[in-house]
Amino acid sequence: MDLFSSEKTIYNLPQAELIYIPQFYKQTEANSLFKNLLDNVIWQQDNITLFGKTHKQPRLTALYAENNNYYTYSGITMKPHPFSKLLLKIKNDVESVSKHTFNSVLINLYRDGKDSNGWHADNEKELGTNPVIASVSLGAIRIFKFKHRTLKHENYKLELEHGSLLIMKGEMQHFWLHQIPKTKKDIGERINLTFRFIA
Repeated sequence: MDLFSSEKTIYNLPQAELIYIPQFYKQTEANSLFKNLLDNVIWQQDNITLFGKTHKQPRLTALYAENNNYYTYSGITMKPHPFSKLLLKIKNDVESVSKHTFNSVLINLYRDGKDSNGWHADNEKELGTNPVIASVSLGAIRIFKFKHRTLKHENYKLELEHGSLLIMKGEMQHFWLHQIPKTKKDIGERINLTFRFIA
């Protein structure tokens, strides 16, 4: 099932709530943010081990935070950099709309359609019981797929547009999985900022 919208949409799903705002940032500001982040974020590419085999993670990442708390996911432990002025501005913008406080941001750079993020949930214990995850997308449009762990008919995809904001709430990280799949389309770079509160 496709979920496409041109304005703020709230999806009340079984054991989850999604809020999608396509034009959280207008194009001119989104363009400026994208270029600034692309040039100034301290990107890294970690190794990831799946099914006993170690590969380069199929995207670049960076972690920024208000504190020095490490963040571990998929066997990768990241040490945060301090927030820049620009990242603090984006964080404040996201907090004002989401009505939620964040203290860290995991940033992903998808360099082309071959870069991806497999099925997963943001359910690490440091994120708490029902974490709110706010995700800003800049650059190329990518498909965001999400599915319920047990209700097989609850399976969706959403286009994440340049300048958009997606907020995942409720019990979503317990009962749903999400991914950014690979695509054979010739597409450009995408930056995704996922704001979270790490205890």
